[in-house]
Amino acid sequence: MALHHHLFQDVYDWTGTARTIRIGKGYNWFCYPEHIDQQMKAAFATLEGHSFLADKRPAEFATLAAEALAWLNAIHPFREGNGRTQLAFLSMLAEQAGLPFDDDQLARDRVIAAMIDGFGGDEDPLCKLTLDLVSA
Repeated sequence: MALHHHLFQDVYDWTGTARTIRIGKGYNWFCYPEHIDQQMKAAFATLEGHSFLADKRPAEFATLAAEALAWLNAIHPFREGNGRTQLAFLSMLAEQAGLPFDDDQLARDRVIAAMIDGFGGDEDPLCKLTLDLVSA
């Protein structure tokens, strides 16, 4: 929530606040607002259990980060800016792990396709993207 607020504080009045409406894309609905808080706590508890990926080598980092990103994307806690916030968070995790973050690998279509696949349960494209990002 704090990262979203930092990134978008000059853009939205509601920045950093979980959405209160149901939203989706295509035929897919994101986490219902009444479950966002519970799901965010669970996602971050899982990351905390992995030391926020700080001690991970690139391959394991990519696997665990892809799982976390797919989960955060499915939660979609904000009305706008979820993807940008997730990628900023990923770069922070990589920095904490002492890994590079090659944002030249962030081709829009590839990121969107990987996120959609992750939402559908196939985290492999998201894992490969993440590995490319941290294996410069």
